[in-house]
Amino acid sequence: MTDEVLQGGCQCGAVRYSITGEPMLAAICHCTMCRRAHAAPAVAWAMFDESQVAFDKGQPHPYASSPDARRGFCRDCGTQISFTASFLPGLIDISLGSLDDPEAIRPTLHYWDNEHLSWVDFADGLPRHPEFPPME
Repeated sequence: MTDEVLQGGCQCGAVRYSITGEPMLAAICHCTMCRRAHAAPAVAWAMFDESQVAFDKGQPHPYASSPDARRGFCRDCGTQISFTASFLPGLIDISLGSLDDPEAIRPTLHYWDNEHLSWVDFADGLPRHPEFPPME
């Protein structure tokens, strides 16, 4: 990724966002909560400081998926867009699938690999963490 501004949003266009700068982490999550929220076998996320992400049109509707976490989605089409949590203050995850160009950010690791589905195999050689990766 370069220093260019990335654009993204939901399927219907009711929510649009811009991102500036590099993510601090880009990963594929295998946790049960992400799989259910996205109805997918795994979800690719990029983590940013909240100041890097601007919602230019609409806002993701928050859903409290647990006492500590909020998932943001489009109320009109249901696209899952963001994840924030009290244990990650000031940070926001953006689903890579909601980017206009999902190829712009490549995941560098897998986390919650202890919950991956046995029939899902990523032959990418990326590091795998049984739960959330260590944060520095």
